[in-house]
Amino acid sequence: MLRFIYGRDLHNHAFLAHSMFRDRADQFKTRLGWDVQVDLHGEERDQYDALDPLYVIWEMPDGSHGGSMRFLPTTGPVMVNDVFLDLAGGVPICSPLIWECTRFCLSRDAGSNVAGALTLGGVEIMRNFSVAHFAGVFDRRMVRIYRSLGFSPEVIGTQGEGRNRICLGLWEYAPEVYLNVAAKAGIAPELSQLWFDRSFGGATPVMPLALTA
Repeated sequence: MLRFIYGRDLHNHAFLAHSMFRDRADQFKTRLGWDVQVDLHGEERDQYDALDPLYVIWEMPDGSHGGSMRFLPTTGPVMVNDVFLDLAGGVPICSPLIWECTRFCLSRDAGSNVAGALTLGGVEIMRNFSVAHFAGVFDRRMVRIYRSLGFSPEVIGTQGEGRNRICLGLWEYAPEVYLNVAAKAGIAPELSQLWFDRSFGGATPVMPLALTA
């Protein structure tokens, strides 16, 4: 099932959170060889995890992490502006209608449906928070994956060549996108909305402070 959890609430899901950060270390450090920091607990975290982001997490039947993504409004500090500004032509992306999506991570034990479920979770955020676009940086291997998930970005900047090429993309929300991603994921929209509602106790979720500033 999908869970939507703010950083400030991760302590209420300690096992799930620990396995998420460990899987991030495994994917980004061990498998991809990125220059990321792994702590003594085997967890990969960065400065953006301290900014109370909203996480979308696929929880496995045993309560462990199956996959996740991290979201922050671009009205606050985000990687696309702090690290990858050149990809946007030196112009910061800053709008309450644009959120950054980072740290797309899949556990080694994730089933074939998890990537699609996470994508649907992201679109659920767009629907419920009236977010018009996601912004994110990705490498070329992800182009085919995004296409298969039914949610391809518009590429607005590139850097590097061959295997080292990275892209800055914008994903745009539309009602038909939601239905298409749900169909690709094999998850009924009603179930997806139910998971979202349960994550926030059935109440209208409070937007991050950075979005309302």
